[in-house]
Amino acid sequence: MQPTATVLVYSDDANTREQVRLAAGRRPAADVPPVQYLECATLPAVLDALEGGGVDVCVLDGEAVPAGGMGVCRQIKDEIFDCPPVLLLIGRPQDAWLATWSRAEAVVPHPVDPVALADSLAGLLRHRLRRTAA
Repeated sequence: MQPTATVLVYSDDANTREQVRLAAGRRPAADVPPVQYLECATLPAVLDALEGGGVDVCVLDGEAVPAGGMGVCRQIKDEIFDCPPVLLLIGRPQDAWLATWSRAEAVVPHPVDPVALADSLAGLLRHRLRRTAA
């Protein structure tokens, strides 16, 4: 198992980024490596971080402004080679179809449910780590 996994957290709201960090904790599940967080508040910061490599999973805030997480997800899926899996935070259950359009691998409602977020994040980390190990 790798020593740490890097999780990019994108939101223009520092409180949302903090909620994600606190909900998932340092280790979202016993069978995944400890997590280090890379926080981004703007789309250019997200793109720079992903182009630099080393990100294992992205958590994107669907309610972020001016660039919402769903649009950001769609863009990075189109533009970033071997884009990491994406967990989208959505404000309304009706937005789940937009998450499908954006090609996100997982969706969790906002406000953040710690159990749902940790479970989804751990699942995406397992998937990503299996892919990189193969």
